[in-house]
Amino acid sequence: MALTIENDFQLQDYNTFGVAASASAYIGIDSESALHELYDSGAFSQRPFLILGGGSNILFTQDFDGLIVHMHIPGISHAVQGDQVVVTAGAGVVWNDLVWYCVRHGFAGIENLALIPGSVGAAPIQNIGAYGTELMDVFHECRVFNTQNGEVSTFDKAACAFSYRDSIFKQPAQRGKHIITEVSLKLSLVARVNTSYGAIQSELAARGIAKPTIQDMAEVVSAIRVSKLPDPSTIGNSGSFFKNPIVSVQDFERIKERYPDLVSFPVDSEKIKIAAGWMIERCGWKGKQVGGTGTWKNQALVLVNYKNASGSEVYKLSEKIIEDVKQRFGVTLEREVNII
Repeated sequence: MALTIENDFQLQDYNTFGVAASASAYIGIDSESALHELYDSGAFSQRPFLILGGGSNILFTQDFDGLIVHMHIPGISHAVQGDQVVVTAGAGVVWNDLVWYCVRHGFAGIENLALIPGSVGAAPIQNIGAYGTELMDVFHECRVFNTQNGEVSTFDKAACAFSYRDSIFKQPAQRGKHIITEVSLKLSLVARVNTSYGAIQSELAARGIAKPTIQDMAEVVSAIRVSKLPDPSTIGNSGSFFKNPIVSVQDFERIKERYPDLVSFPVDSEKIKIAAGWMIERCGWKGKQVGGTGTWKNQALVLVNYKNASGSEVYKLSEKIIEDVKQRFGVTLEREVNII
C-alpha cells in the first residue's frame, strides 16, 4: 500500500474550535499496517509529528511545522464472557457511536459518557469522564504502536496509570511515543445505572422515569449536555476547557466558609473536587465575549469561538480566567485542552 502524504494541509475543519491553522504535512491512517509502513518510511524520526483524532480536545495557537497523523481506524466488535462483555473499537471510531452501539446491544457501563466529543483512540489519553463515570472504570486494554521502535504492545489498566483526566500517554516523557490503535472496554450485561451526579435525577423525574434503563440514561445525559454545551458544528468549542480542580479538605473549608454555595464533589477523605465552572461564573465570566472568543452562555467552563477567533485569542482568554480564579479563590485552574 502506498502512503499518501499531503503538504500544506489546512486544519480548520479538523479541530472543533474551528480555528484556522495549517500543517506542513498530513496523512490519514486507517489501519495498523499503515502505521508500520509510515514507521518504515522514517516519518517518525525525520520531523515533528502530531497524532490527531476527532480534534475535540486540541487548540492550535499556531501553524504546525510537522506531520499530522490523523487516526481513523474503523470497526467495533464484542465478545460475551458470562455476564460481562468485552467491546473493542478502532481508534478512529467516533466515541458517541461506540456508546450507542453498546446501548443498543444492552452493554452497560458507558451510558453516562454519551455525547462526549472525540474519537475512541483519544479516550484513554484523557481518561474521559462525565456524570459520575470515568473511562478507567470500564477500561480493559488498548493496543499501542510505539513510534520509536515500530512495535505493537498491549497496555492494561495498570500500565495506563489512569488518574483524573490523565494517563501515562499525557506524561511529558511519553508524548509522541505511543499511538493507540484500538481500545477494549469490559462492560456488563447487568445494568447498574448511576443517577447520582449532576442534573440526572431531576431530568429523569421530569420525564417520569423511576427505573431508568441504560438507554434512558444515555438519552438523559445527551439532553443535559445539549442544553449546556454549544454544538461545535455551529459554534467552535472543545467542551470543558478546564479541569475541575481537586483540593485538600482544608482548602475546601477555607473557600466554603467564604462561599457557602460552593459546588463540590467528594473525592476521598482528604480531597474535594470543586466545580471549575462555578468559580469561573462567580468571577463574572459566564457568557462574556472578548473579541471573537468568550465563554458559553449556559456553561462558563466552555470557551467558544464566536467570530473567527484565532487560537492565540482563545488561549489569552484562558490566561485571564486562570488569573481571576487564582486571585479570587486561591485555586489555580488547569487546562483540559491540549495546546499546540
